[in-house]
Parts: sequence; C-alpha cells; structure tokens
Amino acid sequence: MSRGVLQPSQQKLAEKLTILNDRGVGMLTRIYNIKKACGDPKAKPSYLVDKNLESAVKFIVRKFPHGRHVGSTTWGPAHKEKSEILKNLALYYFTFVDVMEFKDHVCELLNTIDVCQVFFDITVNFDLTRNYLDLVVTYTTLMMLLSRIEERKAIIGLYNYAHEMTHGASDREYPRLGQMIVDYENPLKKMMEEFVPHGKSLSDALISLQMVYPRRNLSADQWRNAQLLSLISAPSTMLNPAQSDTMPCEYLSLDTMEKWIVFGFILCHGALNSDPAALSLWKLALQSSTCLCLFRDEVFHIHKAAEDLFVNIRGYNKRVNDIRECKESAGSTHRERRKFLRSALKELATVLADQPGLLGPKALFVFMALSFARDEIIWLLRHADNIQKKSTDDFIDKHIAELIFYMEELRAHVRKYGPVMQRYYVQYLSGFDAVVLNELVQNLSVCPEDESIIMSSFVNTMTSLSVKQVEDGEVFDFRGMRLDWFRLQAYTSVSKASLGIADHRELGKMMNTIIFHTKMVDSLVEMLVETSDLSIFCFYSRAFEKMFQQCLELPSQSRYSICFPLLCTHFMSCTHELCPEERHHIGDRSLSLCNMFLDEMAKQARNLITDICTEQCTLSDQLLPKHCAKTISQAVNKKSKKQTGKKGEPEREKPGVESMRKNRLLVTNLDKLHTALSELCFSINYVPNMVVWEHTFTPREYLTSHLEIRFTKSIVGMTMYNQATQEIAKPSELLTSVRAYMTVLQSIENYVQIDITRVFNNVLLQQTQHLDSHGEPTITSLYTNWYLETLLRQVSNGHIAYFPAMKAFVNLPTENELTFNAEEYSDISEMRSLSELLGPYGMKFLSESLMWHISSQVAELKKLVVENMEVLTQMRTSFDKPDHMAALFKRLTSVDSVLKRMTIIGVILSFRSLAQEALRDVLSCHIPFLVSSVEDFKDHIPRETDMKVAMNVYELSSAAGLPCEIDPALVVALSSQKSDNISPEEEYKIACLLMVFVAVSLPTLASNVMSQYSPAIEGHCNNIHCLAKAVNQIAAALFTIHKGSIEDRLKEFLALASSSLLKIGQETDKTTTRNRESVYLLLDMESPFLTMDLLESCFPYVLLRNAYHAVYKQSVSASA
Repeated sequence: MSRGVLQPSQQKLAEKLTILNDRGVGMLTRIYNIKKACGDPKAKPSYLVDKNLESAVKFIVRKFPHGRHVGSTTWGPAHKEKSEILKNLALYYFTFVDVMEFKDHVCELLNTIDVCQVFFDITVNFDLTRNYLDLVVTYTTLMMLLSRIEERKAIIGLYNYAHEMTHGASDREYPRLGQMIVDYENPLKKMMEEFVPHGKSLSDALISLQMVYPRRNLSADQWRNAQLLSLISAPSTMLNPAQSDTMPCEYLSLDTMEKWIVFGFILCHGALNSDPAALSLWKLALQSSTCLCLFRDEVFHIHKAAEDLFVNIRGYNKRVNDIRECKESAGSTHRERRKFLRSALKELATVLADQPGLLGPKALFVFMALSFARDEIIWLLRHADNIQKKSTDDFIDKHIAELIFYMEELRAHVRKYGPVMQRYYVQYLSGFDAVVLNELVQNLSVCPEDESIIMSSFVNTMTSLSVKQVEDGEVFDFRGMRLDWFRLQAYTSVSKASLGIADHRELGKMMNTIIFHTKMVDSLVEMLVETSDLSIFCFYSRAFEKMFQQCLELPSQSRYSICFPLLCTHFMSCTHELCPEERHHIGDRSLSLCNMFLDEMAKQARNLITDICTEQCTLSDQLLPKHCAKTISQAVNKKSKKQTGKKGEPEREKPGVESMRKNRLLVTNLDKLHTALSELCFSINYVPNMVVWEHTFTPREYLTSHLEIRFTKSIVGMTMYNQATQEIAKPSELLTSVRAYMTVLQSIENYVQIDITRVFNNVLLQQTQHLDSHGEPTITSLYTNWYLETLLRQVSNGHIAYFPAMKAFVNLPTENELTFNAEEYSDISEMRSLSELLGPYGMKFLSESLMWHISSQVAELKKLVVENMEVLTQMRTSFDKPDHMAALFKRLTSVDSVLKRMTIIGVILSFRSLAQEALRDVLSCHIPFLVSSVEDFKDHIPRETDMKVAMNVYELSSAAGLPCEIDPALVVALSSQKSDNISPEEEYKIACLLMVFVAVSLPTLASNVMSQYSPAIEGHCNNIHCLAKAVNQIAAALFTIHKGSIEDRLKEFLALASSSLLKIGQETDKTTTRNRESVYLLLDMESPFLTMDLLESCFPYVLLRNAYHAVYKQSVSASA
C-alpha cells in the first residue's frame, strides 16, 4: 500500500472502529454461544455425538483441513445425512466464516492505522485511543475463544464434506477458513508474530495509560487519605462542579484497562524490554489480578499463559521472573477497597438522597463510584469462581450485597433525578462550555476548513440549548456531535495533519469534558450501563445464588437482599443484535432468578412473622381464664393460711414479666425476630415494582401471597383437630390465638406498605366456606364436622343433655367418661367465639349441615308414618273415643323410634338456636344498625304477605341470627325431599299423620326413667324437652312447603296430644305413669302459632301447675 496514495482523512477511521468494535462484541457473543452449546451434551449438534458418524468425524479432525477418501465406507452415514448436516451446521459454519472476515477487516484497519502513523493518547484523543485498544483486545479474545471450541474442526470439516457431496465442490471459504483454524491453534503465539508491525502504535496507546492506570489502581488507604468520592470532606466546595483534565478516564473501567495492558503487552512484548513505563504498567497489572475476563464467564489465567509464552523467548528470563514475582494474590487489597467503597457509596447515596441537586455538579463522582464498585464486584466474582483459594477470606465477602445495594441506590437517584442533571448540564454547555470552546477555536493558529466547520457546529449546537427545552420535555440527541468529535480526533491524530491534536492538547481535554457533559443530558441510561452494568452475574448463577443465601443468613445484610432481584434487570443489557436467539434464554434466566429471589425473601419474612406470631400466641395463651385458677387457688389458700404444695416450689411467673427490662443490653428472642424482620421488610419495601424483560415484579405481592397461605394454614393448624381422637381446640381459645396472630400481622404494615386488611378478608372469608381456594378443609368444615359427628352424636347416645337453664350442652354422668366437656364447647361464650370465627357464611354452612341431618331424620319418620298410615288415619278421627284409641295405639309400630328421632331433631334445633343467638349477639356488636334494621323489617311483615316474599325476609333474618316463625333453612332442606312417585296430596297427608303419630306417642314417655323433669336444668335428662321445638319447627316447615294451615295442624296436634296425655291420668300402673307430671310439662311449649287460651281449652293449665308443683317437690325431696 503506497503512503503517497493514501489519504488519511478519507480512511474513515472513526466509523470503522465504531462498526468493528460493535461487530466484534457480536461475534464474541456468537462464538461464546457456540462454545457453550458444544460443551453441553443436550445442546451439542447431534451429528457430533451420533455413533454412526463417529468414525467420519474422527477422520475429519485427524486430517483437517485436508484429505478424505470418497469411496470409504466411513462416509456412508454422512452421505445419507448430507442435506440435514448442511441445514443444521450452517449457522455454526458461517459464524466461523464471519470471524474470518472480521479478522480480515481488523487486520486491514490496523495496517491502515500504522500507515497513517496515528497518534494515540488516552488523555487527549480518548475515543480514538479507547476504540483502538478495545478493537485489539476484542480481536485477541475472539481468536482465543475460537481456539477453545474443541469441536470447531469437526463442525467445519463435516459441513464442508456435506457441501461437496451436495454441490460437487468445497465451499469457497473453506480453504482460508481451514487454514485460519490451523494457524490459530495457539492464538496468542500467532498473534505475537502478527502484531510485530503494529508494535509502535499499540505500545504508544498503552504507554499513554501511565497517566491514568497507576492513579486509578491505588490502595484503600490511599483512597481514604485522599477522601475519594466524599462530598462532605470539603463543605465549601460542595457546589463546585467536579472537574478533571481527563474526565472520561475517571470512570473508565479498571478491568478494561488491565485487559488492554495485559493483552497489549503480550502482543507487543518488545516494549517491556525497551520502555520502563511499559514494564511498570505491566507489573502493576500482573499484581492486581490473577485472571482476566475474556468474555462473560470465560477467563484468562494471566501468569501461567504469559509465563508459557515468554519462557520460550530468548533473553526473557527477567520477564519470566517478573511474572513469578507478581503471582501473589491481591485479595487483601481488593477486600480493603470493597470495605472502603461500602462506606463511601453509602455516604454518597445518603447525601444525594437528601440533596439531589448535587447530582448536577457532582455527577462525575457518581459515575466514578459506580465504576469503582463495579470493578471490585466483578473482580471478586471472577476470582472467587476461578482461583484455588489460599486465603478464603479474600474471596468470600459476606457484605457484597451492601455494596451492590448502594450501587443500585445511586443508579436509582440518577434515573429519578435525570431532569435535574439535564437542567444543570444544559446551562453548563450553553453558558460555559460553548464560550470556552469558542475561545479555544479562535486562538488556534491553524484551523483547516473541515475542522473549522465541525468546531463551529459544536459551538452553535451548545449555544442554542436552553432550560426551556428541558421543561418542555424535549428529547435531546448529541450522538451526532459525539461522532463528529470522534471523526475530528481521527483527522487530527494522523501524521502530517494540518491541525495536530498532539500540539493542541487543551482542545482535546476540553472536548472530552464537553462530551461528558452532553452524555449527562441525553445518555444517562447508557452511562449507567457503561459504568455499573452487572449483567455478568447472569453467567455466574451458582455464585449469584450463593451470595444471595449468604445475604439472607446474615441479619445485618438482609436489608440489602433486594439488590439481587434488582440485578436481574441488568441481564438483558448483555445481549447483542447479532445473536438474537439468546435473548429468550437470558430473559428466562433473569425471570426465574428474580422470581426465586423474591420468593425466598418473602418466605424468610413469612417465617420470621410466623415465629413472632407463635411467641405472641404463647403470651396471649397465658392470659386465658383457665390459667388464673392456680393463682386464685394460691390466693385463697394464702388467705386461709393453708400450706399446699411443696416447700421451695417456684412461684409461677405472671403474664407480662417478659416486658420488664432490668438492662437495655438484655435482648430477648422476640427482639431478635423483630430486628431481623424490620431489616428484611426494608428490602421488600424498597421498590414498589421492578421490570425484568418486560415483566413487572412486585416484591410486596410475594409477601402478601405467602402471608395469606401461611395465615390459612396457621388458622387451621391452631384448631388442633385430631381426627383419630376427635379432639379440637375450644372456639374461644382459637379466637384468642387468631386475634394475637392478626395483631402481629397488622403490625407488619409498620414495616411494609401492604394491605393486611386484604389478607384478612381473603383468608378469613375463605375460612367461612367449606373448602378454601386450594381445596383444603377450613375451620368451618372442621368445627361443623366436630359439632355434628362428636358433640351431637354423643347427645343422641345419651351421654350429653341440653340444659335450657344454662343454655348449653352438659355431660351426663355415665360409665364411659367422655374425652371432652360439652359445656366448654357449647356455652354462650364459646358459641359467640364460634360465630366470630365462622362469620355469617360459616354459621349458615353449619345450619345447612344441621338441616341436612334433620331432613334425613324426617325422611325416616315419613317411612314410619307410611308403615302405620292406616292406623294413624283412623286415630286422627277417633281421638274422642278412648277405648278405640287404645286399641288402635296397640297396633302402632316403631313408636319409640318416632319419639327418639323427633328428640334428635329437637336437640339439633336447640343447638341451632344457640348458634343463631350467638351470631345475633356478635353481629349486634359489629353492625348494630344493620341488625336492628333487619329485625324491624322482620317484625313488621304483614300477615297477608305472599309466602315467597316472607321467606326471603326470613332468610335475611336467619342470616343475621334472628329467630323466625318458619325456619327458611329447614324449609329448603325438607323441600329437596319431595318425591316424584308421591303426589302432593299424599305428601301433605303424610305430614299431617306425622304430627298425629308424635301426638299419640307422647304418653309412652311417662314410663321412661330418664323422662323425669329437673327444675335445676329446666328440662329432662333424655332431652325430651326439645320435642316442643321439634314439633313447632317441623310443622311450620312441612305445612309451609305443602301450603297447609300451620295453626290448624298444630291445633290438631294439641288436641290429640292433650287427649292422649289426659288418658295416662286415669292409668293405675305406677310403672306406666312414673313420670306422668314430667311428661305433662311438654305441653307447656311456647309456640308462635298457638295461644294459651287454646291450650286451656285442651289441657287445663291447673294440671300443668300441679305438675310443676309435683316435680319441684320431688326434686327437693330427692336432693334432701
């Protein structure tokens, strides 16, 4: 290439460097993915693992890139698969071809730069020097990564064979590609030879780093002494803009510079012998790191590779010794740096949060802080994963989350207060930079026309800026201006340039500052990516998860755990448009990791909350009435001076002792739990939501979801229901525990902005249903099942009786003692607690379950009526014929069964009335106005109201716990029994005869020993006092269904019952009449449908009065 013909200004160095660097990153991405695919047995091309092709592949690799035998049987399977091989290996093959073409373009550009004798100085023509060094390193890493793909020869050779078999000739790129693969078996060795002509340009660019790299690569003590990154160390200069002659170098990645130095001086190693500055940079870089990042998680072990390369070069013994001397790990240095940066970034973030206006003048500090921290985090991540650790403390940092968190906080400040920074720098550019640049341009002794036009456009662009543009939300775009400055650097850096930038360093430094200022206006997001992108964590998943677990395990660090899901928002920035297929994979990984982190944080918080709830439930349990018995007993004994118990028995601690602190340093378990919870909740509450790959995550919702699930399980668990022993917690005790649990959950709102009321509504409403949203049993189903299958079943068995005086079910003395005390589950306070827990919906479900049992009993009663229909029909019309009635009565069957079933119905209805009364009491406390309105509505239904309308009102009233003349639930339950085979008239007749059957059966109760009336309990021990309620409710329901007259049917019942009972007054057999008076009292029933006058006409009240007198007299004599 003739230097005379070459026109430096026409070489478009800036454009070529920009395009090739971007393409180089894309090629690295593609090659990296090919390497990972080939290293994964699941993702590897199937032809490389196909047993049928194994011999062919081995032959290709052995003979690569030459020779093959067409006639050999080895190629048979490959020949059959040739079209599929072409199709499936094309992407791999042409990626390798693209690498070769990229190499050609890079070599051409490097030669052009050498010919143009370009001047490089990172402090002056920053963009040109940086892009040049980036290109060299990208090219080097690409060739090294290519050499690490073990299957490259097999892929290329197999594809070429398939191409030749299909098209009759080798692919036109194959010879050169094959030769390149062979040449770059040892890429660094080959490139050391290749870069001999480029040594001058490369070493000049690298040596310019001596003004930057040593100043950046300082110890933590030096940083601390210089009060680096501190805004408050010099309060008087706090508002002064942060200035530097090398603005872009201040936040340039240390990791990037080390890659430039290490790879650069390996390629132009001659400079290490000739230039002390080069040797100084080389040694400093070797001391700083043990391995460098090639690309993502692919690393380069510096010392071993450099030693292997230099040991074979004559006269390089000193260099080899240098490498060996620098092998000592710099772990402690980096550990101290991270320690310093944690405090420095915390101070910076705190000051900027309080005074965001400082983001304007001190923006440089923010990006420096982000860059420094990012370098240290990446260094730790890379070395912890790739170094055989001598000192594990240097490579395990349990406080790394704190550093990442402060980085995220600074990033958040920049994003939030972007307009503040825009406003500041728009004024800076127009009011200061434009003026200074204009003066510099005016003072230039020589300024060619092209350069003059570009400079003038810079000044004009900056001068035209105004704050109003920011206020109007105008979108700024200075990319063209920055590209023009890059071009200008290229024009002025070549040899024999009319305006040489080497002679006008002030212009270069000023323009670099201006470029930084423009980025503060239009490229804040890009600046954040450049200085603080941590997408590399995507490729260190195991280390990433380990760091997260360490963070959660350390209570002091858990407040920073939100930084891990926030890092997942970085992952998509590592993708490249040349490799679109990996976007989905990386996106999925970011989503799964973010989801896992947030889920684990919520679980940890949930577990802490559960532990606190357990402690609070224990404290709450100490206040239960049952625990005060011992205290009362001790007080009584003390008063009566009785000495009970052993001497020296420790006095029981009273509730509340745990709150008495004698020492502030005394920390209880509850204190530790609250501290840990507050720290973790800070993290969960840190951001309302985050967007990861176009998916929005809300950390608080994770906690809400987990709290709902745990609260549901806890409520059901606290019932302590044991199906085997049929044990269950008393409703009052469960209610106390639930309230304690809810109190703790309500306190969570002090830590996190979540709607706990929503949690309560979701969980507690589900508990009022039969099953929750997961299909699991609820407290409603558990308590309903227990009351029906355990308590009421024992009532039926005669072990428990309903005591109206106590409004509770009470255990009867029997041979087999029950495992529970019925009174402790059915008295007023327990039923109110049950109503609080189950609510109106749950109590309605309980009622419906009770009614289902009643309907099954009524169905059996109807069968008994059908069996005795003929006799009952006659008895219905013969109640005034005593002898005939007596004869007919003897023909009746299953009399005892009828009474027993009716008694069971009465017991169930009595239990329901207790539940309804308790529900009404509870609702009257919660919604008194609504309950009173419903009650008023029910009490004022006109008699002539249509029954359907009346039933709707009754249903409303029943849901509020109000007693109704006609029980709507019972009507619904009995309505479902209508049979298709029986006509309505027949059904009505059966209902009428059922009342007759019960009425004529009553006298048989007098002979039962258990039928004796007890004034103390206002009832009978065999629960026959519940018959009255059963008759009233069953009659009301049946005759509402069959549209008969309830009053008429009950009058008929009263006439038959009184007639039958009066007959036993004439009996002489004492056994038959032993409890006659007690049975008489059954007629003293309260009925909404009958009057006392009607009773008087059928059964004189004097008989009832005498009966009461007799039973009371009998009870007094029995007790005496």
